[in-house]
Amino acid sequence: MNKEENLEKDKDTEVQSEEPVKEASEEAPDTSAEASADEQAEEPKEETLEQKLEKAEALAKENYDKWLRQLAEFENFRKRTNSEKMGMYSNGVRDTVEKILPVLDNFERAVNMSEDKESSTYKGIEMILKQFIEVLQSIGVEEIPAEGQPFDPNVHAAVMHIDDESCDDNVIVEVFQKGYKHGDKVIRPSMVKVAN
Repeated sequence: MNKEENLEKDKDTEVQSEEPVKEASEEAPDTSAEASADEQAEEPKEETLEQKLEKAEALAKENYDKWLRQLAEFENFRKRTNSEKMGMYSNGVRDTVEKILPVLDNFERAVNMSEDKESSTYKGIEMILKQFIEVLQSIGVEEIPAEGQPFDPNVHAAVMHIDDESCDDNVIVEVFQKGYKHGDKVIRPSMVKVAN
């Protein structure tokens, strides 16, 4: 009888284990039918030639606008770089010339103070002075006109004032130290005596 009871218990457990398997398979929905329906709904409709042409034209216009902006930015960069380069060059010239102007002043004093104009020393100093002035002119450095000119506070520095009825008002009658400029920028103003 024990054997029979054991067999019945085994049958019961087999039946119980089969039922959950069936229930699980029954509960699982059929997703393959839903997935194929979604794929069909998601497939885009084929574009017409007109739509493709409109998209291509819009893309071409966008790319052309980008190219024009880049070209303008590059041109602005090139101009700015050239301007900065010229500014650095001008500043370098002015700084260098400002440091060597005292040497030029001394050569001019030596030429003006020399009594023997026929000596080889005088002629040598005069040649050096001319060469010095030519080199300055070749890099764009010019002497500021002063004597006999109306006083201009932008390029002249008045260190003396005299009353002289024979001269017009605010006219420079004497230059103590020559002034120089590079382009429109003053390197050193002329030190002058102004009448009236």
